[in-house]
This record gives sequence, structure tokens and C-alpha cells, in this order.
Amino acid sequence: MTVLTLQVTPGVWVARGERGQWARPDPHPHDRAAAAVLPRWRTEEFLASRALLRHLLRATLPELADEPVLAEEQGRPVLAGDPGTGISISHDGDAVAVAVARHRRVGVDVQQPPDSVPDALLRRCLGAHTPQVAPLPQRTRAAEFAWVWTAQEACVKAAGTGLSGRPWAIDIRPGRRRGQWHDFQWISLRDLSRTPLSCAFSAPRDDLDTS
Repeated sequence: MTVLTLQVTPGVWVARGERGQWARPDPHPHDRAAAAVLPRWRTEEFLASRALLRHLLRATLPELADEPVLAEEQGRPVLAGDPGTGISISHDGDAVAVAVARHRRVGVDVQQPPDSVPDALLRRCLGAHTPQVAPLPQRTRAAEFAWVWTAQEACVKAAGTGLSGRPWAIDIRPGRRRGQWHDFQWISLRDLSRTPLSCAFSAPRDDLDTS
């Protein structure tokens, strides 16, 4: 089964695969129970991303692979038995991605480039960097927008704020492979993933606040 799995920095792992590959006929009991309350159209992507998460946990932190996954008030997923270990899940179209980080907060985002990017959306997310991307051919422009957006989204996911954290306001320079936002490092896996994929993570802390 084709899956990209890598350690982006010591203690932070990312995996990316295709939704169809991870649609299990026998999902983990905890995941099957959680999926039972979802609309049918969301079930496949939900179970595929959970299956990929458990695959990554088995490969990196096997003692946590069977933990129930809960959602905090802002929607950030946490492992019931070890909330200090960060996890993150993303899916878009056929792509699914997950991240695991021991004693860190972590966020991951995968994004299929859109068919086109309106000028207003480009300006909103790229700010002062818009003139660098706006003249590019539409396909290249959409891909660069998606790379920037995954880095912005990964940052707010790691912070646990989601869209309320205004990801579009995070300054990500087009073409960059890594950077820092507040207390988080971010990495865009431009050399390893054809589909835009980025991860953000905090410094490791033994006393990580899980409240």
C-alpha cells in the first residue's frame, strides 16, 4: 500500500495516503462508533483518515494505537489516554494526511489545488506576497496558493484555534519550505509530496498543558 511516512523533525511524524486505500471494511471499534453519527457522505473520509492515523501510531507509538480519539471544544483531536501527545488529521478530495508528535502540539494540512483562485482570495491569503504569485499561469498559481494555505492551516491546527485563528493572516512567503509562527515551526513538504502538504509543531515539552 502506497503511503508517504516520514519524521519531519525528531518526535514529529507525518503520513499521507489516498482515501480509497484506507477505507477499511473492518474499522477500529472506536472509530466505527464515532462514524455512526456522521452523515453518510463524511463516513468514508472520516474512517480513512482514522485508519491512517492508527497506522502511523502503530509505526511510531504502538502503545497508543488503540486509544479512543476525542475532540476538544475547538474540534482539535486528542488521544483519550495521552492528551499530551499531539495528533492532527486532514483530508481533501482523495488525499488524507495525519501527524503525530510526542509531547508537542501538532497540526497537519493537505490540500488539492483548486481549479482557479480568485484575485480576492489570493490577496486575502498572500497579502504583500500577492504580486509574486498573481501573474503565474493559473495551474501554477493555484498550486502555490494551496502550498501557502496548507502551511497557514497547519499552524492554526497546531495552536488549536482553527479558522478562528485567522490562518489567512499568517505571513507565509511563497516558495518557502519552512518557517516560524509564534511558538510553532512549520514545514511544507514540497520535495516529498506532489499534493500540497504542510505540518506545524511546537517545541517538545514534558509539562505540555493539555487544558
